[in-house]
Amino acid sequence: MKKTIIFGSIAVALIAVLLWFGAKNSKSPIQYETEKPFKTNIVKKTVATGKVVPLEEAEIKPKVSGIIEEIFVEEGAIVKVGDLIATIRVVPNVASLNSAQGAVKTAQLRYDNTKTLYERNKSLFEKGVVSKQEFEATELNFNSAKQDLNNAQNNLDIIKKGSAAGMGKTANTYVKAEISGTILEIPVRKGNQVIESNTFNAGTTIATIADMTKMIFEGKVDEAEVGKIKNGTVLEVSLGAIEKKKYPAKLNFIAPKGTEENGAVQFKIKGDVTLDDEFFVRAGYSANADIVLEKKDSVLSIKEALLQFDKKTEAPYVEIKTGDQQFERKDVELGISDGINVEILSGVTINDEIKIWNKTSKKDEEEEN
Repeated sequence: MKKTIIFGSIAVALIAVLLWFGAKNSKSPIQYETEKPFKTNIVKKTVATGKVVPLEEAEIKPKVSGIIEEIFVEEGAIVKVGDLIATIRVVPNVASLNSAQGAVKTAQLRYDNTKTLYERNKSLFEKGVVSKQEFEATELNFNSAKQDLNNAQNNLDIIKKGSAAGMGKTANTYVKAEISGTILEIPVRKGNQVIESNTFNAGTTIATIADMTKMIFEGKVDEAEVGKIKNGTVLEVSLGAIEKKKYPAKLNFIAPKGTEENGAVQFKIKGDVTLDDEFFVRAGYSANADIVLEKKDSVLSIKEALLQFDKKTEAPYVEIKTGDQQFERKDVELGISDGINVEILSGVTINDEIKIWNKTSKKDEEEEN
């Protein structure tokens, strides 16, 4: 009797175990969750890297060669057109100086000679000995010699001093601001030798001035995206030095020719940046510009993570719920994407439940553990 009870209990336990395994195996090993399409705004953007620079920037160069005698401003100073920046002490060229001194002596000899003839003919003309025509010719030669002497002396002064007598603050030795703005850089110091700007030499830069109230963004975009933008496109400029702040800008230049960098062709772009008084934006700040390539409002969308792609055709599709853990494939036509959400043009409706194909339910995770 006892044996019968023991064997009966074992049989019941075995049947219970078999029933439990059967129920366990009848369930799908993965319970998929679903998600419905939704309507949202999708903005497709690209990012251009670059920097912000002043719109107007000028390099101030000397009109004569020489040595910096005095500098009257510092970097960061605000100047107006005509403000004195520096003065230059001219170091004359020996050959030019000798030639100019010779020209003065020659002009002086001619002047002295014509002056003597003029005074003599004037006295004779007053006595009626020489004609008026002859006197006027003598007077003309005298005035011409006087002017030549004056020019020769001025040339000598310019070679020796950099300016002629009587020029005052308009002298070439005075270096002045040519635009209003902020002094960005003064690469020279007192005592440095500088070279004038001429046909064969760009000259020494004494100061760089820029209007810091007018800044532009300079950056580059890839050839794959340059065809999607145009002048007037709105940009959002983020500066590396100023966190959580974006400045609006408007694209006004796209380079007609690209340059190859690291195997990719890049095109230079520029945009006017609108500044405010919250932060002082310095020239040369590194910057990124978000460029809106395409934008659609309130369109039917799904998360890109829900998409699957056919292994042969690479056509996109999703799986729609038709019953309890039962799904049916639906091919979809896609619109624009922002990398997170993608527009659905056809294939699903807003009421469909789409399988989250790479995510299991919490219940299954607990059972697997």
